[in-house]
Amino acid sequence: MIKISPSILSADFVNLERDIARVSSADMLHVDVMDGCFVPNLTIGVPVVQSIRKCTDLFLDVHLMIDKPVRYVEAFAQAGADLLSVHLEADHPTRIREALRQMDRCGVKKAVALRPITKAEAVLPYLEELDLVLVMTVEPGFGGQAFLEEQLETVSQVRALIDRYHPACRLEVDGGVNAKTAPRVVAAGADTLVAGSAVYGAADPAAAIAALRGE
Repeated sequence: MIKISPSILSADFVNLERDIARVSSADMLHVDVMDGCFVPNLTIGVPVVQSIRKCTDLFLDVHLMIDKPVRYVEAFAQAGADLLSVHLEADHPTRIREALRQMDRCGVKKAVALRPITKAEAVLPYLEELDLVLVMTVEPGFGGQAFLEEQLETVSQVRALIDRYHPACRLEVDGGVNAKTAPRVVAAGADTLVAGSAVYGAADPAAAIAALRGE
């Protein structure tokens, strides 16, 4: 089953509760956390995630685009995240491992994320314990970027690794996903799609979500 995770990066932050309600037919809600260090942009933090948790029952798919994420795993888990994605490029492997252990202790689902510069095989040391792998199909940091075609090969390679070593793990794609690119990333092996402007830029977000699912 294809799951859709609308990114609130494309929502109206002045009317965030309203815009979260507009995507209530989605499977989860993608929350991009950026620190201005790991990526050249600054977005939301723990207090906003706490507020989001209060106004929705949607599964919170929280993407930590931050340096040394192990420092904040517990705080975001307590704020209401259901799943946390940490970037493999954001810290030393031993600290990424510690971040995943903290997720276990906090009772949240575990994910790692890959920037376009990172090879698929980088997930192998962690794969068997993960709930999700996130492949970026744009360079992280800003919404509305053009889809990077070459990342389809990375998606296919990660799918092959998941099928071989941990079939229960989901494969999420984030970046430039729309009605045109969604069928291609699904064909490459993705089963979870993050979409921002394709959903929030649509006149009918619920119809856009259904279309991305292939309904």
